[in-house]
Amino acid sequence: QVQLVESGGGLVQAGGSLRLSCAASGGTFSNRAMGWFRQAPGKEREFVAAVTWSGSNIYYADSVKGRFTGSRDNAKNTMYLQMNSLKPEDTAVYYCAAVRLYTSVTYYAPIEYDYWGQGTQVTVSS
Repeated sequence: QVQLVESGGGLVQAGGSLRLSCAASGGTFSNRAMGWFRQAPGKEREFVAAVTWSGSNIYYADSVKGRFTGSRDNAKNTMYLQMNSLKPEDTAVYYCAAVRLYTSVTYYAPIEYDYWGQGTQVTVSS
C-alpha cells in the first residue's frame, strides 16, 4: 500500500506562487510515475501534470503549461508542483496520485492511478 500526503496549499493572490509537495510512504515510490490532478467545486477531476518514474519526462495540461513545473526527488520519496503566475481559475483541491503498475497509461485519466492523497486546497484570489 502506498500512502500519499499533499501539503503546501493555501490562499494566494493572482500572480502569486505556491509549491505543493506530495510525500509517499508504505510502498515503492521510485518505480511509479506520479500525477497531479485538481478538482474545483461542481467540476470533474482534471489532469494537471505527470512525472515519470525517473523524472526525465513531465507532461502538463495545456491550461498550466509554462506556469507550473513538476519534479520529484526519489531519494526523499517526494514529488513537487511549483505553481507560478497563479490565476483564480486555478482554485481547486489538488491531489497527487500514483500510476498503476504494469499497465499502459496516457497519464491523463484518473482511472490510470490507483493511489491518491487526501488533497490540499489552493485558493487564488483576484
